Amino acid sequence: MDYKSEMQTLREQLNEAGYRYYVLDDPTMEDYEYDRLLRRLEELEAAHPEEITPDSPTQRVGGAALESFTQVEHPVPLESLQDVFSPEEVEEFAQRMDEALETVEYSVEPKVDGLSVALEYRDGVFVQGATRGDGRVGEDVTENLRTIKSIPMTLPDKLPRLIVRGEVFMPKNVFHKLNRQREDNGEALFANPRNAAAGSLRQLDPKICAKRLLDIRVFNLQLAEGRTFATHGETLDYIASQGFQTIPHKVLENAEDVNAEIVRLGESREELPFDMDGAVVKVNSLSERTAVGSTAKCPRWAIAYKYPPEQKPSKVLDIVVQVGRTGVLTPKVVVEPVRLAGTTVTNATLHNQDFIDEKDIRIGDTVVLQKAGEIIPEVVEVLKDLRPEGTVPYHLPDICPVCGAPVERDEDGAALRCTGAECPAQLHRNLTHFASRDAMDIDGMGPAVMRQLIDTGLVKTPADLYFLSTEQLENLERMGKKSAQNAVKAIAASKERGLERLLYALGIRQVGQKAGKILAAQFGSFDALAQASEEELTAIDDVGGITAAYIREWMDSPQSQHLIGRLKEAGVSMEAAQQSAGEQFRGMTFVLTGALERFTRDEAAALIEARGGKASGSVSKKTTYVVAGENAGSKLRKANELGIPVLTEDEFADMLAEQQEEK
Repeated sequence: MDYKSEMQTLREQLNEAGYRYYVLDDPTMEDYEYDRLLRRLEELEAAHPEEITPDSPTQRVGGAALESFTQVEHPVPLESLQDVFSPEEVEEFAQRMDEALETVEYSVEPKVDGLSVALEYRDGVFVQGATRGDGRVGEDVTENLRTIKSIPMTLPDKLPRLIVRGEVFMPKNVFHKLNRQREDNGEALFANPRNAAAGSLRQLDPKICAKRLLDIRVFNLQLAEGRTFATHGETLDYIASQGFQTIPHKVLENAEDVNAEIVRLGESREELPFDMDGAVVKVNSLSERTAVGSTAKCPRWAIAYKYPPEQKPSKVLDIVVQVGRTGVLTPKVVVEPVRLAGTTVTNATLHNQDFIDEKDIRIGDTVVLQKAGEIIPEVVEVLKDLRPEGTVPYHLPDICPVCGAPVERDEDGAALRCTGAECPAQLHRNLTHFASRDAMDIDGMGPAVMRQLIDTGLVKTPADLYFLSTEQLENLERMGKKSAQNAVKAIAASKERGLERLLYALGIRQVGQKAGKILAAQFGSFDALAQASEEELTAIDDVGGITAAYIREWMDSPQSQHLIGRLKEAGVSMEAAQQSAGEQFRGMTFVLTGALERFTRDEAAALIEARGGKASGSVSKKTTYVVAGENAGSKLRKANELGIPVLTEDEFADMLAEQQEEK
């Protein structure tokens, strides 16, 4: 078989397997076999890039990051729906339809709480996807939509043009996993799956979107050149036959049955993989839809029933404080078990002290609970007329309940945070950050290994990493003797990373990579930095008063001093690394834009900074040069408007080479 035939066969096999897995939920190929075939296709495409096709499964991982989204005008408007909130309003809608039309059937379906998009196909090939926007103009998110495995890249029917509308969502199980990961990384949690889906789909880097594992349900046929249909139900059947996952629906004949189906959907929504924020009722006949038409804002032939949030009272048994992996103290209210929105609730988040004070929540109170976004239990109000005598206002502790270190308020005054450098509650995150590529860069010591080291009691602080032996590591799951030897070598090599990386690795608040470099260059050694006053720190460019206070506080902490002592004992370098490549770019500010071929953005920025320059993310009058790669966008336009000199990647490389020759 020649390579072209083999590539075509592989695409067909992998696309069929993907359809079975992601759309039909009926896998027919083992993961190992799928991965093996995918690797073979990747090898062939690397050797013959001219043969890569839009429907190749390799194209779903996300391409180059975009500068911005372009606007797309919808040929068929993506209308919004009129909301109703009671069975009586549903009956009024049905009565209006009965009066306007002879015989009416209604399609009732769940309303997915996600982000509405239009998918366009030409001759059976996916060519463009756009957000709803204002209904007439949306944003082009084609590359992000390609990463959603349940969207077919090609269709069996090769209609000249077909447009369908669907709702992109984040499955509930993916949402919970993502929030756990964000908590581990110290990132803000998504409030609900809809926010997570919207934020993911509007990422400028498709690779980030690909990692979010979004899904879609298609619920409407917008345009089908060359085909006609009589009912909405027929269009959904046709859409399903083309490989899409469609929204489940029922066709009913009267308002009584419609209201009964709305109730049934509401009671079964916990069983659905997506968040549901209502039920949609539509006239089934397409010709009857045309007859009743639309208002300026929404169609007359459809409504969206909005479920009221279920609320129930429960008694506060206790208020407990948990310390997250970023050190934030999070209070939770423990309540008598109550059934709410399909699950049993025993606790609810209280967010922070301000939230507790605002609602005056006390142990012994009776509170009203509901699920925010149908997911997260929250306290709506306190029933103060039921408050027993003797209750007292609740205040969060002044010291960390896990390690005993002082706690402090964030600069915005909302959250309390543990200041302990060796706090066990933060250990996994601290270890993972300490060993990460931009910090101490310890190869082979990722989150999974760190979790085992903590669980086995081998590591209690980052300094303990430097006292691990091969024998200890080889007993870990999936490690083995060779891997253990490599890990010990990597740990030893990290001792010479230099002060700038160490400062970033220590996780001092507001001391990132840039601040680490500046502080290392200014003081030269950790001991010199440790003796600096807040005034001396604040005098340094790019180090403000808040950052200086955080540095001084960290240095004065007994836990921090113990950690540094252990790192010194292990032989970790406390001196600034001598990595300067000269002063050629001192006083210059560069902005990188577009896709570079010779360097990654981080590599180019490091080369600039090593030569005394500054790499910025935005163009201003202070910018010295803009380095523009392929597909440069708004930054290049702004540079031209301001008259900023623009360098090609080759010209930038020549500048680097000239400086090297001078040396």
